[in-house]
Amino acid sequence: MTTRIFNYFFSLIFLSIFSSQLLAIEMLKSQMVKMRDGIHLSTDVYFKGDSTTPRPTILIRTVYNKNKTFDWNPVWRQLVEQGYIVVIQDIRGRFESEGHYKVGYGRREDGIDTLDWIVAQPWSNGKVGLSGCSYLGEAQVVLETTKHPALVVGQPQSPASGYYRPGRAWQSFSGGAFELAQTAGWFASNGSIIFYGPNLTGQARSHWFNSPQAKHFRMLPDYDFKKYLANLKSLPTIDLLAKSHAYPSDYQLWRNRSPDDVYFRNMDLVKQDDTVSVPNLFFDTWYDYGARETLMMAEQFRQSAQNKNTQHQYVIIGPGTHCNFPQKDDELTAGNRPLANTAQPYHQIQLDWFNYWLKGQENSATQRPFLTYYVLGADEWRTANEWPIKNTQYQKWFLSHTSEANSRLGGGRLVTSPKSSVAQDQFIYTPENPVPSLGGHTCCTGTDTEAGGYDQSTIELRQDVLVYTSVPLKQGIEMTGLIKANIYVSSSTTDTDFTVKLVDVYPDGTAYNIQEGITRMRYRNSLREPSLITPNQIYEIQVDLNASSNYFAEGHRIRVEISSSNFPRFERNLNTGQPNHLGTTFVNAVNSVFHGGDKASYIELPIIP
Repeated sequence: MTTRIFNYFFSLIFLSIFSSQLLAIEMLKSQMVKMRDGIHLSTDVYFKGDSTTPRPTILIRTVYNKNKTFDWNPVWRQLVEQGYIVVIQDIRGRFESEGHYKVGYGRREDGIDTLDWIVAQPWSNGKVGLSGCSYLGEAQVVLETTKHPALVVGQPQSPASGYYRPGRAWQSFSGGAFELAQTAGWFASNGSIIFYGPNLTGQARSHWFNSPQAKHFRMLPDYDFKKYLANLKSLPTIDLLAKSHAYPSDYQLWRNRSPDDVYFRNMDLVKQDDTVSVPNLFFDTWYDYGARETLMMAEQFRQSAQNKNTQHQYVIIGPGTHCNFPQKDDELTAGNRPLANTAQPYHQIQLDWFNYWLKGQENSATQRPFLTYYVLGADEWRTANEWPIKNTQYQKWFLSHTSEANSRLGGGRLVTSPKSSVAQDQFIYTPENPVPSLGGHTCCTGTDTEAGGYDQSTIELRQDVLVYTSVPLKQGIEMTGLIKANIYVSSSTTDTDFTVKLVDVYPDGTAYNIQEGITRMRYRNSLREPSLITPNQIYEIQVDLNASSNYFAEGHRIRVEISSSNFPRFERNLNTGQPNHLGTTFVNAVNSVFHGGDKASYIELPIIP
């Protein structure tokens, strides 16, 4: 009898101690949260235990269907296990939420109304953190600028599309050229403004999505992306998605604008004078499209900090591609460039970050430098307390040649001092046969080689690619920071493009891309007001290659490729001087690059001593 009583009480004690671990994760599904204009946004609430105990909340606002989002980041499940509430919401006009979807508009108001709803719930203790990658990261930084009193902390991952850098709205333009593959690809696969569902609103809509018949209902049949890929080279580009029978979207409205159009300037993005009231831990990668903008945001928030908490802005930049943050080395996706030592304990870093700010847990979350970054080529992680990195030395490598620089078999050279006399290299750019994109810094294109480091050797055999290569380095150098090229060019047409690619050439001849950029000549002076060029007149232009970190090891060579296309990443310039997105015809262009003398073209690399 005594033994049975002891066992009974022991069982009660055991259950009371471990009950939180034994309880399953529950969900309040499709709660219709009312916005100020009467529109309801469908919202899922994940929790463990009862739904009346106040606790901190993690908010995730998504464009990608909340019903499929919870398991994207294993940390969210772990947070619920540790006593957090996780709230995932379909943004306005997407999937289960009511209203009309418009990319980059109206998110601050909806975010504020959602936060007001959260803090009014019995399970909320009034403290909210933000989480998510890509569009989800973008939604974070935009909401942070509202300085809502419930916001305590953010953890934006690959959020660069949420920052307005003139001419780079939503990362859809670069140097005046339209980022075709990334932007059109995203609109084709994820940009639909139409979803099928019950003709119900508010609570009735919530009941329907919680009903058995909704379980197998597909709000939008999968789009056959092959239709889009088959038409990618067709003209005009303004009709690309329509002729591919993609779902209705704002793509045409988007493409019909100039790179720094008032439409983009009015978007609900973080501007260069915005401030925030919360600390942030940013993640990004060197082969993603926006590491530079992420760094700009973090530095802006830190410099404008109004209290000691907002001074805590940190960045971790790894070697991978979009939203690829590996826990183990073999989880990395970065093309086919060999890399090692790539992993970070990203999961634990996130848990510590939220526990420190939302639960007051003592840990090392804030005991870190401003920037932790991976050096490609060196396979090492390094740190810095500022951006650009202190004591950076900007080193110019000048274009030169011993014979024509067409292809890597030509005589193009990269030297540390310019030649005294002017020389010229020339190629024919044919829009019908553009230089193909291979790896690089993009996402959402639907191709297997959309981003990362790849051997460019085959591309470098083309006659329309000028190749300039240094001698083997006698001593390795680290390059980390902003990269730009300053080149003198001319064209036989009234408009064309010039592309620049920075490459690391290994001793065996393998040539891995590091960064790339483009300048559309009509936008060489202004991203708002285009101006055509005079055929055969020489112009000095800058090509922005954004930022990266790479160690050019001893015995490696530095290489620069120059051409006029990088397709389909960038929309082809048709060389006619007419609006490219409306054009159906093209002409070939005879394009020239000058170097030496008073036309000393160069690429400028940020070298870390």
